[in-house]
Amino acid sequence: MSRIGLKPIEVPAGVEVAISEDNVVTVKGPKGTLIEELSNEMIIKKEDNIIVVERPTDNKKHKSLHGLTRTLIDNMVVGVSEGFEKKLEVKGVGYKCAKQGNKLVMHLGFSHEVVMEDPEGITTEVPNQLEIVIKGADKQAVGNYAAKIRAWRKPEPYKGKGIKYSGEHIVRKEGKTGKK
Repeated sequence: MSRIGLKPIEVPAGVEVAISEDNVVTVKGPKGTLIEELSNEMIIKKEDNIIVVERPTDNKKHKSLHGLTRTLIDNMVVGVSEGFEKKLEVKGVGYKCAKQGNKLVMHLGFSHEVVMEDPEGITTEVPNQLEIVIKGADKQAVGNYAAKIRAWRKPEPYKGKGIKYSGEHIVRKEGKTGKK
């Protein structure tokens, strides 16, 4: 039984939700507009400021879609009202990052600098040379962009150099001992 799917979604003030007949959900708010086409098998109802997702039967597919559909709609509502953010930390000798317009410029130990342009709807901030903050309304897009940045230099287990998520624990390995 999906416990998440049974929870109703409360729509905060200033956020508008429109649901079309083919389950295309449009959410407008102060942080932007998100549109998502969800499964036609789920029943999405809007009553006043509450959205409820129901499933037609109790088979396994409908149970899994129930929680997923509810979570996707809730992420859209939270995204346009509050927004999402991911923090990355850069660690290593000579590793640093900077912001130039809408481009993120990173020096990661390569012979060249890595330049990444911010996707539409996502902003990056560099509070200092060793931190990157990614903000946006779409949770999937924010996470995807953070993963692309991290993929340039994943943290290695011996010294911990690289780009890691804030709060991520890197399992460290012991180096060579030099004994014969």
